[in-house]
Amino acid sequence: MRARVNPLMRRGSTAVKPFEMVVTPENAGWHYSSLRVLDLAIGARARFYTGPDEMLVLPLSGSCDVTCDDERMTLTGRRSVFSRVTDFAYVPRDSTVTVRAPNGGRFALPAARASRQLPFRYGPAEDVAVELRGAGQASRQVNNFCTPEAFEADRLIACEVLTPAGNWSSYPPHKHDEVGDGESSLEEIYYFEVAPSPAGTAGHAFQRVYGHPDRPIDVCAEVRSGDVVLIPYGWHGPSMAAPGYDLYYLNVMAGPGDREWLVRDDPAHGWVRTSWVDTPIDERLPLSTVKERTRS
Repeated sequence: MRARVNPLMRRGSTAVKPFEMVVTPENAGWHYSSLRVLDLAIGARARFYTGPDEMLVLPLSGSCDVTCDDERMTLTGRRSVFSRVTDFAYVPRDSTVTVRAPNGGRFALPAARASRQLPFRYGPAEDVAVELRGAGQASRQVNNFCTPEAFEADRLIACEVLTPAGNWSSYPPHKHDEVGDGESSLEEIYYFEVAPSPAGTAGHAFQRVYGHPDRPIDVCAEVRSGDVVLIPYGWHGPSMAAPGYDLYYLNVMAGPGDREWLVRDDPAHGWVRTSWVDTPIDERLPLSTVKERTRS
């Protein structure tokens, strides 16, 4: 980070119309990764210019029409981040974009500084690779919709992680803050949503980030729906889902080098992976598929 910035951004704390949340290289104190969140009322629309960023339109809830310059596509979307895997749109840098939600909705716009201008494209939900990682209480689901192997982009890497209530994810703690053997340099944004209780009360979760003596960072924060944690460097994990509350987070990454997602486990905790050999994946997974759940 170019300047010391609070890594924890509460929902709405960086709002700039029409966006509820805005994370840019300028306010994050770094160089590449961005995120905006749109919360649109019924029939509302938002128009904006991508500038130097490539960007995705990812429905968190609701459906929308996306117009990029003179082209238009419709995203089916989903009822919530816990109800199904969604389709999405890729919009290139230097483009004028309009997002319209006939029935209202909430939309994430992960982005990254880009050198190339790639085509406006549709990402079908059916093409999203759903991966189950970990084991036991470290089991989680990863929706690899814009990872290097899954979807072409210039710098942007993005995925969704769903963690069943009571489980830990992003574990063992790992980092990707320097170029080296088996590691890439990536700035990362975590955007959180937490499933409500059966009575509708808001849930919560926790996120840990820690650094080195020469690059200190220390986060152990309660997070709620709409909150963001910035990870400019350092070990991050676990992401902790409280009992009773399923956890969702969107990871947005970009960096200066090749578009690779290579991580290094904290040597103090990497041994945990060996304990998973005979432990099954949590039977609650997957929490979502391409088929809309009847209840979320």
